[in-house]
Amino acid sequence: MPDLQGNDAAIREVLEQARVIAVVGHSDNPDRTSYQIAHFLRRAGYTVYPVNPAVPEIEGQRSYASLAEVPEPIDIVNVFRRSEYLPAIVEAAIAVGAKTVWAQVGVRHSGAAAVAQTAGLNWIMDACIKVEFLRLRQG
Repeated sequence: MPDLQGNDAAIREVLEQARVIAVVGHSDNPDRTSYQIAHFLRRAGYTVYPVNPAVPEIEGQRSYASLAEVPEPIDIVNVFRRSEYLPAIVEAAIAVGAKTVWAQVGVRHSGAAAVAQTAGLNWIMDACIKVEFLRLRQG
């Protein structure tokens, strides 16, 4: 089930089975969407690792420069970077054995989607993980 787009059952399964989420582009600014969604995911019970080479720590938690530095297996790579960075992020997700690449609203790249699909990763693009989490919890 690599393509999660529009597949509520598959999205729900990914969210229910996930434990570790790496947030690529996690900001240290509480006014930024990446910060707010990562905070929400922590409160929802996920272990969240910030991945941002420009920020040493966020709320006392180490921020990692790359997915390869995250100290445990990653279930979901949640992407808050511009679309042109998505191919490299997908390659890094494949290299670390991540299960799912989730690109936030406005982030999409057809070539990256094809690479993710070929590698057998679950993937979804242009979708907010928080919105989907809340929507599917209601159903």
